Amino acid sequence: MLSRGLWQPPLPPPQLILVLGGDVDRERVAAELAQRDGLPVLVSGGSNPEYAHWLFDHQGLDAGRVQLDYRATDTLSNFTSVVDELKRAKVRHVLLVTSSDHMQRALLVGWFVAGSRGIGLTPVEVPCGGRCKPEHWRKVWGDGARAALWVVTGRDLRSWAAARFGPLLEEARGR
Repeated sequence: MLSRGLWQPPLPPPQLILVLGGDVDRERVAAELAQRDGLPVLVSGGSNPEYAHWLFDHQGLDAGRVQLDYRATDTLSNFTSVVDELKRAKVRHVLLVTSSDHMQRALLVGWFVAGSRGIGLTPVEVPCGGRCKPEHWRKVWGDGARAALWVVTGRDLRSWAAARFGPLLEEARGR
C-alpha cells in the first residue's frame, strides 16, 4: 500500500478531537482521549449541554477545552457546519470519533468535506457491540455523493433533489 507521503505531505500530529454526536459513549471516549493526549474537543451534534458539561468536567477537562456545537442535523452537516472554522483555525489533522458502525460513512463524507479544506482525519472507532446496525451501502454512498456535491456547490442538494425527483421516484416504486 502506498503511504500518504507519496501523494500528500504527511499529516502533522492531531490538533483536535472531533466527535460526531449520536451516542454518549463517543463523548466518553473523546474525553478519555483528550485527557490522555491534551487535545481540545469539538462535539458536533452531541448530547444535551448539561450532560456533556458534566461528563467532560468529570473527566477533568476544563470548559475552555470543550466546544459543543449543535448546528448539525446529520453526518454531512457534522462536517459542513464546522469545517470552515477549523480551516480558519489552521487545523490540519483531527481525530474523528464515532461508532464503529458509522465510521465508514463518516470517513467517506469527511474525506470529501474536510479533505476539501486540507484537513486530514484519523478514525477512532467506538465499539457499539450488540447495538451495532451495519449501514446499507446506499446510505454510505448516498451521503458520499451529497458530500461531493457540497464540495462542488457549497450546498446540500438533498432537499432540492427530493423536491424535483422525489415524485418520480415514488411513481417508479408504485409500478
